[in-house]
Amino acid sequence: MIEIKQSRIFPGWWVVAGAFLCMMTGFAVAYSFAAFFGALESEFGARRGETSLVFSISAFLYFQLGFPAGLIADRIGPRPVVIGGLLLVAIGLAAAAQASSLWQVYLGYGLGVGVGVGLAYVPSIAAVQRWFVRRRGTASGIAIAGIGVGTLVGAPLAHALIADFGWRQTYLVLAALTVVGALVAGALVRSAPERYGLTPDGDPPHPSGVSAMPAGLGLGEAVRSGPFWAIYAGALLMSFGLFVPFVHLAPYARDVGLGEGFGVLLIVLLGVGSTVGRFLFASVTAWIGRRLSFALMYVGAGAMLVMWSQSTSAAALAVFALVFGAFYGGFVAIAPSLAADYFGGRALGSIIGALYSGVAFGALLGAPVAGYAFDLFGSYTGVMLAGAVLCLVSFAITLMTPEPARWLAGRKPRP
Repeated sequence: MIEIKQSRIFPGWWVVAGAFLCMMTGFAVAYSFAAFFGALESEFGARRGETSLVFSISAFLYFQLGFPAGLIADRIGPRPVVIGGLLLVAIGLAAAAQASSLWQVYLGYGLGVGVGVGLAYVPSIAAVQRWFVRRRGTASGIAIAGIGVGTLVGAPLAHALIADFGWRQTYLVLAALTVVGALVAGALVRSAPERYGLTPDGDPPHPSGVSAMPAGLGLGEAVRSGPFWAIYAGALLMSFGLFVPFVHLAPYARDVGLGEGFGVLLIVLLGVGSTVGRFLFASVTAWIGRRLSFALMYVGAGAMLVMWSQSTSAAALAVFALVFGAFYGGFVAIAPSLAADYFGGRALGSIIGALYSGVAFGALLGAPVAGYAFDLFGSYTGVMLAGAVLCLVSFAITLMTPEPARWLAGRKPRP
């Protein structure tokens, strides 16, 4: 056991800061893709379905690799995995900057960013869950707000740099910034508080010497449970439509005559909404519980996809981006804490990673299907409405799942 000197600031909040910076760095790169969309189309003469695959390969990998990343972090701690992951993002960006064909961007950006974010994301957010119990929702919301802030700054920064220096030099600048983020975030993220002689939330040690954090379920036990598959299926179905705006909202704005600059502004508004939603809906969970709050994220996202299908004005698209971003942010913020409520902290990194593997398949298929649909039919409407229907199915699945406390009370103890 390593002891760290107590200060007026509970060390868990430094872990939150590290996770925030990790996610801000990784997702600023990932969600800046909309700013590169037009440049890659023009450079390589690609169609929208082909260009969309750059983002989808990376999104598939960073959600799919959360599972092995969580397993590794459960064994060796989150710090080396977070640092190594973000350094891989930087390497991938540097490689993509040298591409002479689109398939090389698939390899550089798709593999580098996908594998790198996949290694860093789950271990950083799982680390936060272990440092908090009573304040888990607040801590998780602050940490995951890094994704929203990354979305907020990544696309406009990339757009400005592309205008001045071109897309290749912009990838190199983002690579350098990612290296800095890797080193600082890695220095702040730590293993579970028990390793340092502390307890979650900074509470006094339990009189019996037992940690305040319940041991929870192992990965195998979680995977054999109903709530695991309910969360998995709901997230999988929702994710088909969830990432389409991050790729196609900017070109859609250009299609309806609002210009590429306004399209990038819409990505910024997605980031604003996402950041606000993480805190707004975290407060809702205190009133109605995390499970029902999670279910409402599905309804809200589905309703917004319907709205997008009918929107062509600047005002309507701005409202869509803000509100859809808020429901997306709430979904991402509540999911890890809901998993911790059901399964405890014993194998939380690998459990969250396994749950996110379902999101990977929706992320892989959603944006390219939307792109190819546009290439064939000249419209995104069918894909938007299909995404809304899948969100409603996810809502129904979540409503049929028992509350964590009731489910845990009804579980038979292991022999």
